[in-house]
Amino acid sequence: MDLAVALVLCLCSLLLLSLWKQSSGKGKLPPGPTPLPILGNILQLDVKNISKSLTSLSKVYGAVFTVYFGVKPVVVLHGYEAVKEALIDLGEEFSGRNMFPLTERTNKGNGIVFSNGKTWKEMRRFSLMTLRNFGMGKRSIEHRIQQEACCLVEELRKTNGFPCDPTFILGCAPCNVICSIIFHNRFDYKDPIFLDLMEKLNENFRILSSPWVQVCNSFPPLIDYLPGSHNKVLKNVADLKSYVLEKAMEHKASLDINNPRDYIDCFLIRMEQEKQNQQLEFTFENLTATVFDLFGAGTETMSTTLRYGLLLLLKHPEVTAKVQEEIDHVIGRHRSPCMKDRSHMPYTDAVVHEIQRYIDLIPSSIPHSVKRDVEFRNYIIPKGTEVLVSLTSVLYDDKVFPNPGVFDPGHFLDESGNFKKSDYFMPFSAGKRICAGESLARMEVFLFLTAILQKFTLKSVIDTKDIDTTPIANGLLSVPPPYKLCFIPL
Repeated sequence: MDLAVALVLCLCSLLLLSLWKQSSGKGKLPPGPTPLPILGNILQLDVKNISKSLTSLSKVYGAVFTVYFGVKPVVVLHGYEAVKEALIDLGEEFSGRNMFPLTERTNKGNGIVFSNGKTWKEMRRFSLMTLRNFGMGKRSIEHRIQQEACCLVEELRKTNGFPCDPTFILGCAPCNVICSIIFHNRFDYKDPIFLDLMEKLNENFRILSSPWVQVCNSFPPLIDYLPGSHNKVLKNVADLKSYVLEKAMEHKASLDINNPRDYIDCFLIRMEQEKQNQQLEFTFENLTATVFDLFGAGTETMSTTLRYGLLLLLKHPEVTAKVQEEIDHVIGRHRSPCMKDRSHMPYTDAVVHEIQRYIDLIPSSIPHSVKRDVEFRNYIIPKGTEVLVSLTSVLYDDKVFPNPGVFDPGHFLDESGNFKKSDYFMPFSAGKRICAGESLARMEVFLFLTAILQKFTLKSVIDTKDIDTTPIANGLLSVPPPYKLCFIPL
């Protein structure tokens, strides 16, 4: 038996080495650290903070280099110039999506975030058009966010100034905005269905940012044959998609093609229109995957941004005081904040931008791939090669943001105190794969934060010098450490 096992291992090793040689023999990939057989460079990377490892490697190999996750070569783009050249100047060539093995099993090439080709183009175009029709970037969606901000403030008021963990409450508000677009319905914060939905979304992103998942994605067989938290992700996604499908069936029974109420209605109407099409893109599989993408992108990312933002404002009370002074001057205490206010609030606008820059929410973006063989900076990147974009390297560029590791709203203010735009502000990535909900996210973070600071003083339960803002996970998302604070009504 031992001999048989040894033979199988040897054969597997030879096969993997053969595949490795084939992959590394294609094109002329950029240089990088020498990979180990089968393991690649995984031992040279900190799976708890891949972004930090990539920054260290860039100091040795430059702005474009290759690392191996297992036997798979991955080209890394580090720094604004390389990122801009690839994602914007050569946007079409670099617009492919290289899926994580785990997401490949959950989405199977459907949806927006992890799809390619015709599916991606159709789902993205349809979703952007539908979101705009339901008010994204317009006054109507702003009104929804304002209403939800009022609900959020009332929920925070119920804490009665006692210490609380804001994680759940800050997740409810952006989740309800997405729910109102998708289901034409917001939930009470105590609704059991809503609680279950929130818990599954939160748990998934927590797991996806863990070191274990980074290892699983480097060695796909682990996903199929080993127990672990990744199995919980698969189950949660299945449960969430089942709920979306159930809602779609309810919508279908009462569908009025002349009066669509929400995103699901619009999708079902398009399904009916496309029935004669032999290459159907509008299917229930694509509906459930796309809705899940919208929830993932629109709920957990915004929740984390708000939670991290409040932690930074706790750490820097002098910044909070200046924001509240500007709120008092421009808005007052009784009128709801609106987007028109932002142009009159340069300091608050700068704080919001600095929060998004500093937290570096998605450090390495979501992996791209090249759609054809591409000549890039005298290298040949073969079709299908995964490309990892270091957004950290852009958001933390010390030539543009002096002392990038310091939270400083001055990074977005000129000498006269006016708001200063920067091409290096890329928290939503760039190019053809830029976040489809960018305008919605920008609106939410401004309105939710100003609504909170308009009504409450933030009080830390520990000395501000002891507040740690270092992320506890740095995988798919940068996750802030848990904390408690008191919302003291003004």
